[in-house]
Amino acid sequence: MDTIGDVKMLNWPPELFGRSLLRLADLTDVEMLDLIDLAVALKARRRAGVRGDLLKRRQVALIFEKSSTRTRNSASVAIRDEGGSAEYLTKSDIHLGAKESVKDTARVLGRIFDGILFRGFSQATVDTLARYSGVPVWNGLTDEFHPTQILADLMTIQETFGRLKGVKLAYVGDGRNNVANSLMIGCAKAGVHYVNCTPPELSPDPVLVKEAVEVAARNGVTVEIVNDPKRGVAGANVLYTDVWVSMGEESKKESRMRLLRPYQVNMELVKATGNANGELIFLHCLPAFHDHETAVTAESGALEVTDEVFEAPFSKVFDEAENRMHTIKALYVSAMADLSAL
Repeated sequence: MDTIGDVKMLNWPPELFGRSLLRLADLTDVEMLDLIDLAVALKARRRAGVRGDLLKRRQVALIFEKSSTRTRNSASVAIRDEGGSAEYLTKSDIHLGAKESVKDTARVLGRIFDGILFRGFSQATVDTLARYSGVPVWNGLTDEFHPTQILADLMTIQETFGRLKGVKLAYVGDGRNNVANSLMIGCAKAGVHYVNCTPPELSPDPVLVKEAVEVAARNGVTVEIVNDPKRGVAGANVLYTDVWVSMGEESKKESRMRLLRPYQVNMELVKATGNANGELIFLHCLPAFHDHETAVTAESGALEVTDEVFEAPFSKVFDEAENRMHTIKALYVSAMADLSAL
């Protein structure tokens, strides 16, 4: 077997075995970077056509209160690639918090499954699942944090530039949503300069900002909150945005659009980075409203990013989307790998 297919060449931190990931603060800086390196190795393994048994007989429950293209399919394929299986559970399949408490549901599922990935609304729900299930639990998205997305983002940046340390990322848009919250912490831990370009009304939680600033200082980088998008993106190597209206906030659509229209990522903003012809990539966690081809944008047109930017050669959104699968697989392997396969 070549080195790509040889599982002995896959090094992952043994201290992550049996561990949950509820927020990036759960990881040390080194553990987070080790997970990204493991994801890179697992990606190469898959690209080489290797399907292994690292997760043989492992079964994961996928609890989804919110629908998703990337998270659901990434989480399902990631475990099947290494010999395991996944069960997709929606609100109509289980009585989470309705006819049965989250605590009781956790204790039932923990007797049946080897791990649980949760995608939903409340951070308290995923915290409770982790506390009472007795198995690793991974946060696939809550209203507060989105750690699995940021692992894929950082992996994409590392693949593109060959490094994370010293890269500058400018996030433009809703500065207090789950992606922005986790991205701020993740960048600080990875040694990436982070600028949150957002209206004052959508500024992130000051407590979270203070935490990120302290982590960033330890790694020799900065965290900034800036209201002027052109000033904020100056010198950026990565432009990042997200939808203006998150799931569950549909009633705020009109006011949010008015507030964030000046924060659209367009070619004018790209030029304001000063890196339009150099080291610059565009990232978006998807789905993105960049054209007229969705029910949402049929009348309004592009929202948070223009089609010109989204389809540009420097856009890495589909590499980023693919990397969701590899980073989720790294979480599975680090927490549940069948060591007898080594």
